[in-house]
Amino acid sequence: MVLEWTRPGLSSPLRPICDLRVLDHFIKEAWDAEAAMRTCKDDCSIATNVTVPLTRVDFEVWEAMNIEEQAQEVQSGLHMLNEAIGSLQISNQTEVLQSHIDASIRNIASIRQVLRSLSIPEYVPPTSSGEDKETQKISSISELFQVHVNFLRGKARLLLANAPVCRQGVS
Repeated sequence: MVLEWTRPGLSSPLRPICDLRVLDHFIKEAWDAEAAMRTCKDDCSIATNVTVPLTRVDFEVWEAMNIEEQAQEVQSGLHMLNEAIGSLQISNQTEVLQSHIDASIRNIASIRQVLRSLSIPEYVPPTSSGEDKETQKISSISELFQVHVNFLRGKARLLLANAPVCRQGVS
């Protein structure tokens, strides 16, 4: 199988990205966007409320979850954030806000690539259309970016820090 990856024209497998400084870079960019939006009042309301993941972590519950459940929660949260941030592109935004929106969408895609490198399962939409208990509705761009920062600092960091492929060399 390894020989198959060395043939010209075939992509090589992703190497695991276990360095949390990679995530820290995305957190800093999300924090910069949130800080820029903090001063925004009237111009930063959202026409309709958007659904975002809850960011609080009950460590007892989190530790009781297996890696697939943790991965699904993080992937689901990233999906919701991507949808919510992407919905902002529809309205006419300032150039500064648009650059933060674009950067956030690119960063979420990059975080998904990092998760893929760690063999973290992809997002699988739920089969039921019921309202998820792990969500909240928000009505401002400032809140959206605050949730984005807190989600990355919380659940995403916990998942990456404890990814099995990164812990294999740790005894």
